[in-house]
Amino acid sequence: MLQNWLPFLFYALFAAAIPASMILMSFVLPRRPIAGTRQKSLPFESGVSEGAPSRERRFTVSFYLTAILFILFDIEIVFLYPLAVQLDALGWFGLVELLGFVAVLGVAYVYIWRKGALDWH
Repeated sequence: MLQNWLPFLFYALFAAAIPASMILMSFVLPRRPIAGTRQKSLPFESGVSEGAPSRERRFTVSFYLTAILFILFDIEIVFLYPLAVQLDALGWFGLVELLGFVAVLGVAYVYIWRKGALDWH
């Protein structure tokens, strides 16, 4: 019985050892100051330099719209994987469903592209 669960036990121990070793090393290794200017030690996020505090800095609606559209299309593309796996078993019905789904995604993509939702201002 234990022989069947032994690979899972090794995998769980390995998965727990990686973050535990990273946390341990952050306490063990010495922290050296960063050479150079103060600018190097400031956080850097996607090319946006540290300016106003985050409460005063507002993002435009296009940022949120692009993020929502990315998540929406990402989730819809995930639904293609199970269909592609079972495509041989489903036969022509599965192929027609796959093409219909891709057509709907294509129409939605062209629609948001024409509306200018993907233009970054």
